[in-house]
Amino acid sequence: MKTKNKIGNSMLIVAAGLLLTSSLAFGQSKPGTATFTVTAVDKKEGAPPIARDDVQAFQGKERKQLGDWNQDSHLFLAILIDDAIDTGAASQWEYLKEFILSQPVGTSIAVGYMRNNGTTVAQDFTSNHELAAKALRIPLGNGALGSSPYLAAMDMLKRWPQTGPRRSILIISSGIDYFRGPGFGPFSPDLDPLIQRAQRQNTNIWTMYYPSSGHRGRSFFLVNNAQNNLDKLAQDTGGEAFYLGTGAPVSLKPYLEELTQHLNNQYLATIAGSGGAKGKFASVKVKATAPGVEFLAPSSVYLPPSGQ
Repeated sequence: MKTKNKIGNSMLIVAAGLLLTSSLAFGQSKPGTATFTVTAVDKKEGAPPIARDDVQAFQGKERKQLGDWNQDSHLFLAILIDDAIDTGAASQWEYLKEFILSQPVGTSIAVGYMRNNGTTVAQDFTSNHELAAKALRIPLGNGALGSSPYLAAMDMLKRWPQTGPRRSILIISSGIDYFRGPGFGPFSPDLDPLIQRAQRQNTNIWTMYYPSSGHRGRSFFLVNNAQNNLDKLAQDTGGEAFYLGTGAPVSLKPYLEELTQHLNNQYLATIAGSGGAKGKFASVKVKATAPGVEFLAPSSVYLPPSGQ
């Protein structure tokens, strides 16, 4: 497994509200800090509780001191299903329903379908997990071909509501970008903008490969590039890519069980740094001193402009 005056005063209030909402929607931290989500992984037994003193953070070669390091019981999880995957995927929805129903009470779940370069939300974020599970349906298959899952995921991030800082997206897709096509090289031109948006909004993206509908989705060249795209998207945002070969997985259950374990072992971390006048992305690495424990973390974090 391979394994985010009356009229004048009213206008000022509205403007201030928009600025606040925009800032929160982007997941920006306090000035001079960056908040990001770290997942502790122990492949053998499940990761034990990790204390801040057991964590080392680096920006480049510079050792950085962690500000906050704590677990947040509130998670906002969006499950995005590519409508262009093979309709046979619906036979796996029993496992996806089990996954949804097994999530902790602090998890709010949304379900959406990716097509026409956008996301159609079938169920907004809700803590009623049974309601979220009812939003699952058979993918459209051939009727949804021609779209980009990366533009669709970007659409979801742009419309993400004001939520808490811990956010994740599960994408079930072939990863094939039918909109841009293979002429741009091995990586979709929308991949890096999507990764940066997710990093800025502190959103981990987890990807699960499922074959595309239609004969073009059987091309080894397209599938290989698509899986590389899904892998890069997951790794750079602090998530993980799940796939085994180029065929349909025998079962999504082990992937979803592993994902559940990951989501139950997450920490919100904060580091200090200057974003300059315009804000910037800074590379970050996190290591554990506890033996056998590894971390999944975004490759870069966003430092907001100084003074914001």
